[in-house]
Amino acid sequence: MSLGRLLAVATALLMAIACGGIALGIGVVMDPVLRDLLGTLGLSGLEAVLSDLAEGYAPDPGMVEGAVSLGRAILLLVAVPPVLNAIVGEVLGWRALAWYGGATGLLTALLPWLMRGASGPAGAGEGRGTALLFCAGGVAGLVYWLAAGRFAGRGPATMWAAPPRR
Repeated sequence: MSLGRLLAVATALLMAIACGGIALGIGVVMDPVLRDLLGTLGLSGLEAVLSDLAEGYAPDPGMVEGAVSLGRAILLLVAVPPVLNAIVGEVLGWRALAWYGGATGLLTALLPWLMRGASGPAGAGEGRGTALLFCAGGVAGLVYWLAAGRFAGRGPATMWAAPPRR
């Protein structure tokens, strides 16, 4: 893989991860159940941290640890699926939109289920969350495909050339 291709893949992955995160955020805000949950949990936690800071106390270590854990989980959900699918697509030279959009969406949606194992469903609204994760992963995969995936497996001389007609 040439240095130019490596730079294109890295840039495309950064764009895909950012767009996937934005899509996930928009989905959470637009879904009434998730929006209410976020409002209840987020505002009470934010209010507790701000009141502690206003009184001159350090924030509760449990709150900081919870925020760091939430950030890691979101990064895992948004970053790992596009990176894995980009690596597989680049190594195998796959250029299909269905691979980048569909497989990234599917892996993003399945990641919480895979991490939880066989413990069963977590709650009643899990289907909505799974659909939201599929859409966010699909957006990330689509952005990657548009930026770099459709050129996977091509040599440096033909990367920007038109695809061969069949």
